[in-house]
Formats: sequence, structure tokens, C-alpha cells
Amino acid sequence: MNTTETTTATTTPDPATTAPVPPAGGGRPGRPGRVRGRGRGERGPLASVALHAGLLTAAVAAVFPPFWLLVTSFKPKTETFTTSLVQNFTLENYTHVLGETYFLTWFWNSVVVVAVTTLLGVFISATTGYAVSRFRFPGMRPLMWTLLITQMFPMAILIVPLYNLMAQLGLLNQPVGLIITYLTIAVPFCAWMMKGFFDTIPVSIDESGRVDGLNPFGTFWRLILPLAKPGLAVTGFYSFVTAWAEVAYASAFMTGEENLTLAGGLQTFVNQYVGDWGSMTAAAVIIAVPAAIVFGIAQRHLVAGLTSGAVKS
Repeated sequence: MNTTETTTATTTPDPATTAPVPPAGGGRPGRPGRVRGRGRGERGPLASVALHAGLLTAAVAAVFPPFWLLVTSFKPKTETFTTSLVQNFTLENYTHVLGETYFLTWFWNSVVVVAVTTLLGVFISATTGYAVSRFRFPGMRPLMWTLLITQMFPMAILIVPLYNLMAQLGLLNQPVGLIITYLTIAVPFCAWMMKGFFDTIPVSIDESGRVDGLNPFGTFWRLILPLAKPGLAVTGFYSFVTAWAEVAYASAFMTGEENLTLAGGLQTFVNQYVGDWGSMTAAAVIIAVPAAIVFGIAQRHLVAGLTSGAVKS
């Protein structure tokens, strides 16, 4: 045998003999000289304790106010400001609110305003968002800028101009005035949101509808709208909350107890002349029930609807 071949044969390592030996327990072999540390997603004990303590504190801070509101509503008026739980359970506050005040009238006024605001808000926002998402027309950019700029103004600075405008149109103390005002709040935001949602729906669906003989509105109504349920749920919920919980415009535009909505009627229980906190808490609990029911119905669509426009497919 040649000397060179002998040297090569003796110095070439055998792969079978140099393969890394797996550690005990069947795990993957680690790199030599490298110590495996804590993974990126793992937290230390102190970090876990701090995280859970922060979450618990936030949960208590969020739950305590409505819980104490509920507790106070079942207390007699003499125990309203006591720090103890209910000692003398009573429904006197609820019977007074429902039977001796205009609460049911306020409730009906609010239902009318909220129902019309929600229906019109969803329809206008959906059609506007779809038109801006699918079509190009003169004035589209100014329209979108107008919808965006209206969100920059706080509600408080618009009360006086809107009040003067409603007074000139004869819409003070009229539900129509509140409905128009709430639509000016809800529609710009919801139209932007629906535009982002419609952008995630493939244009090929519209094209297939036109091939089948549908006009643009038929395509929107029959094909696109059923796919937009999450976005419609968020739009409807936002419009509902805007009209149900708004106080400033309801107090400024509506006068007389028979014309008030729930938000304005609550101020009659606690003001500079009266301090009926028992009735105030009872009325607040009753007002919260419809909002909780609507949220429970729409909540399974809320997360999907709020995040649909975040990533464009």
C-alpha cells in the first residue's frame, strides 16, 4: 500500500464513530460547550408574581365600581354612604324609580332614539365604507378626509354650534335632533372601520356577482353584507353605546322631564338641589341591563370585527 493512502486512511475520521451522542432521556444533542438557558417565552417566578398581581389589581379596579353600585341600590337611603355591605335589604329604590318618576318615559324615549340611530348608523356606515372601498369617484379623498377630521374635535366644543343649528331647524326637544347628532358622532368612525373591513373581502366576489347579473347594490346586499357580520356587529354596538350612554347632548338639547332620555333623566336624581343617591344607583343598574344584553349578543363578533381591518389580505 502506498504511504499516502495509508496516512489518509488513518487520519480520516469515521462518521459513525464521531456522531454526537444523544443525552440521556432521548433529547436532541446540544452543541458542545453551550449551556441551555431559559427560553424566550419563559418568565421567572418574580415576573410571574408581578404579572398576576397587576392583572388582579386591574380586575378589582374594573369590577369594584359596578359591584358597589349594585350593592348601594339595595340599601335604604339612611345607609347609602355606609361602607358595609347590605344589612337591611330593600327594593324601595327600584319601586320609587319605576313607579314614582318619569323613568319609563325616559326609557321609551331612549329606546326610540337608540333604535333609529343604530339602524341608520349601520346602514349609512356600511354603504359608505363599501362605496369608498370598491369605487373611485370624484370627491372620494375629500370625503375620507372629512370623515377623519370630524374625529379630531371633542364633543364638548361642538355642543354650542350644534345647539344653534338645531334651534334654527326647530329640532330642540325633538328625538330627531338627537338622532342626527348621534349619527354625526358614530358614522365617521364606523365608516372608516367598515372601509377597512371591506378591503379584506376579495374583489373577486363582487366580480362574480356582476357576472351573474347583479347590480352594485345587489352585489353589496346579497354577497358582501352577509360576509361582513363581524364588522356590522361592531358598528351596531358602537352606534348603540353612543346613543345609549351619551349625556352632554341629551342634557343640552332636551328639556322637560317628559322629553328627557335616560342619560338626561339620571341628572334629576342628583344635582345641586337634590341628592337621591339610592334612586340614582337603582336607575343606573336598570340602565346597565340592556347594554349588557346587547354586548352579550354582539360579543362573539366584536373581536373579529375590530381586528378585521388591521391586516390587509
